[in-house]
Amino acid sequence: MQVIANGINIEVEDHGNPEDPAILLVMGYTAQLVYWPMDLVEGLVKKGFRVIRFDNRDVGLSYKFDGVQAPHLIRQMITKRFFRKRQMAPYNLSDMARDAVGVLDALKIDKAHIVGASMGGMIGQLIAADHADRLLSFTPVMSSTNGPDLPGATAEVRKVLMRTARAKPRTPEEALELGLEFSSIIASEEGRNRPEERRELMKLAQERAFYPPGPKRQMAAIIDSGNLRPVAKRIMAPTLVIHGADDPLIPHVCGQDIAKYIDGARFELIDGMGHDLPPSILPKMVALIAEHCQTI
Repeated sequence: MQVIANGINIEVEDHGNPEDPAILLVMGYTAQLVYWPMDLVEGLVKKGFRVIRFDNRDVGLSYKFDGVQAPHLIRQMITKRFFRKRQMAPYNLSDMARDAVGVLDALKIDKAHIVGASMGGMIGQLIAADHADRLLSFTPVMSSTNGPDLPGATAEVRKVLMRTARAKPRTPEEALELGLEFSSIIASEEGRNRPEERRELMKLAQERAFYPPGPKRQMAAIIDSGNLRPVAKRIMAPTLVIHGADDPLIPHVCGQDIAKYIDGARFELIDGMGHDLPPSILPKMVALIAEHCQTI
């Protein structure tokens, strides 16, 4: 269903009993709501939660900023190194945090547990810091503060990421191959061994919406938002940080950095997890998130 959130159309799926405590799932860079596995969603519903997933702006069925130019990627990165406060992107992660809060407003949810994956965990930090009155708890998954001294992705992953971010796929087939290459290189061993499942998920996303310009603006939003450590320091919500031990895109020390800067945060490292949500780890994810949310 479509709701108006922060003044734009956002596509939302609402699962479970509306009377149950709400968990808002915030997805990562370029990823549509379908990338939240239904086994995770249904597992949390069975644990007694109302679970909401949605498409971020510029992906899936949510609002597209057609005709709004993203800055040149390399030029933006160089400029932000010397002029950190300069706004170059059409929007930043704070705007996307307001989108998420707008989803809660549209569904008449006063407070929710926030679970954010990757870029969604960065957005979640801004929700938790700037909209603290709307949170019950916070769970960033495979995310980072983007601290300037933190290790980045491996050279191989960076190369593929930059190529993907700058690519101009002309057809869904070209975009699919780019996406499969990138998802393979950042996935867990289990994820890499399930290529057909990854392909089917990406085809499903493409059938919902094929929109190559969106990721460029989302990447610009991440770069413009910069170091989130000062944001993390302001978070007071009970926080559980989950990260994969085998994540080649955002190393697990980045998740530890979130926990370091949030007072009282707990860090949980999951063996065998890369920058993905493979089926075998979902029962543990459900248990960890449900336990954390139920203790509030």
